[in-house]
Amino acid sequence: MLWTLVRKYTKPYLRLIALAVVLQLASTLATLYLPSLNARIIDEGVVQGDTAFIWRVGGLMLAVAFGQVVSAVLAVWCGSRVAMAAGRDIRTGVYQRVDSFSANDVSRFGAATLITRGTNDVQQVQLIILMGLNFMVMVPIMSIGGIIMAVQEDPGLSWLVWVSVPVLLIIVGLLVRLLMPLFTRMQGNIDSINGVMREQIMGIRVVRAFVREDHETGRFTDANAILTDTSVRIGRLFILMGPIITMVLHLATAAVLWFGGHRVDQGLVQVGSLTAFMQYLLQILVAVMMGTFMFMMFPRAVVCARRIGDVLDTSSSMMEPEEPVELEAPRGEVEFRGVSYAYPGAEVPVLDTLSFTVEAGTTTAIIGATGSGKSTLVNLLPRLQDATSGEVIIDGAPVTALSRTTITESVGFVPQRPYLFSGTVRSNLHFGAPDATDEEMWRALETAQAADFVREQGGLNYSISQGGTNVSGGQRQRLCIARALVSRPRVYVFDDSFSALDVATDARLRAALPNYTEGATMIIVAQRVSTITNADQILVLENGAIAARGTHEQLLTSSTTYQEIVNSQLSEENAV
Repeated sequence: MLWTLVRKYTKPYLRLIALAVVLQLASTLATLYLPSLNARIIDEGVVQGDTAFIWRVGGLMLAVAFGQVVSAVLAVWCGSRVAMAAGRDIRTGVYQRVDSFSANDVSRFGAATLITRGTNDVQQVQLIILMGLNFMVMVPIMSIGGIIMAVQEDPGLSWLVWVSVPVLLIIVGLLVRLLMPLFTRMQGNIDSINGVMREQIMGIRVVRAFVREDHETGRFTDANAILTDTSVRIGRLFILMGPIITMVLHLATAAVLWFGGHRVDQGLVQVGSLTAFMQYLLQILVAVMMGTFMFMMFPRAVVCARRIGDVLDTSSSMMEPEEPVELEAPRGEVEFRGVSYAYPGAEVPVLDTLSFTVEAGTTTAIIGATGSGKSTLVNLLPRLQDATSGEVIIDGAPVTALSRTTITESVGFVPQRPYLFSGTVRSNLHFGAPDATDEEMWRALETAQAADFVREQGGLNYSISQGGTNVSGGQRQRLCIARALVSRPRVYVFDDSFSALDVATDARLRAALPNYTEGATMIIVAQRVSTITNADQILVLENGAIAARGTHEQLLTSSTTYQEIVNSQLSEENAV
């Protein structure tokens, strides 16, 4: 999976990769050439007392060193550009795929793990790309080239290479084998701690209301301790690696000096050649050590790439139609034809074979007890979820045959839980209609009874914090209603959107809506009977089925369930 992911997302940057490889090759060859020049300076310059030769070869050595530095810097720059760009593209790919997920798809993964996979996991893959581009040329060429150059300098000491390198490779193999399961566990631990933090931050008011700070602190402490324990275990292996590699380097250096010294004393090798051999051996071991660092990161990158691949390979349960139907003359007629819906893993469907029609330009209200399926029902219309069976139809076309753009243009949806994005009032209203003028936005705000407080706060450029936390619940709800109104769809869906409003504001809003939404279809989920008394059709849901339907007056005489709801909310005088 790692190779597939890297190959796909680095393909647009093959020129930069090729340039990085060439520069790494030049830098590595220059590094291999320097010890031999140093050996010549010692053997042919210092020993012979040839100052001119020392200056000439020393100048060449300086030029090669300068070229090596320039090549190395440019190679790292190219590699960094490729790694950062690939990481950006992978994050974009993960975001776009998650953005296409249905609510069920998101729930299956979990929000916490999706955040981790789109950030921390991508960072690990990005890091392995960077290290690969910096070391993939240098390590093999430095190792192989260093062995060749070392053997040329003194074949008699070549056995030191054949002993030192395998020892390091065995160490690397053992460490990688130990690290692989630990990195897998670590990514899961990061998911867990992110999940706990996200839950606590979102539910901070509930935590404080029930004085559960100590309990939640304990949950976080436990998750943090598990992550810390895994990190410490990984850290121990990394710490162990340093002394072992250093010991191998020092033992190799000592062996070269000991055995090489005897060979110099016997006249089998010159001092310069021995010095060059020692430098080559150190270069070989350093290259292996750098390769070790890359392979130490490799297991974690493999785990992360697999987790990213799980997201990228998951197709949304709500796919766009290949040839979407175009609504030539949208009227706003809605039909639910034998619609059932069951949440994944649920034994009983929350909606059971619902069939009804909402005529264009009429108002249909949906009322029922908590858990009767009201919100689930209206979520099917803008295709936030897909029906398990049956069809949801807009103007004669199933929503599954319409593009997301067409559905958005046809249906204006105000969710039960209002949410605003960080920005301004203007930017939030532009979510509904990107091309809306200031006049259109102010008219929508007026209808939603939000214009007064927006003016008081400075107008359309008033700053909104993430989630709309700097405005009250009622103000947030009214801004969400204005966002739906400004888009001017043919069908408006209000999912219990008036519950956060006081009775007076609710009444003014309902009085203003008919003028603004003239000719449009309205579907209203409500808890207050007073909100829906004028509806053309009221559906009473009970256990996922339509228990009764009709106007307010009809239901007062025909539906016991509706009578109970009315009597619980209105005075006896208004209920009769």
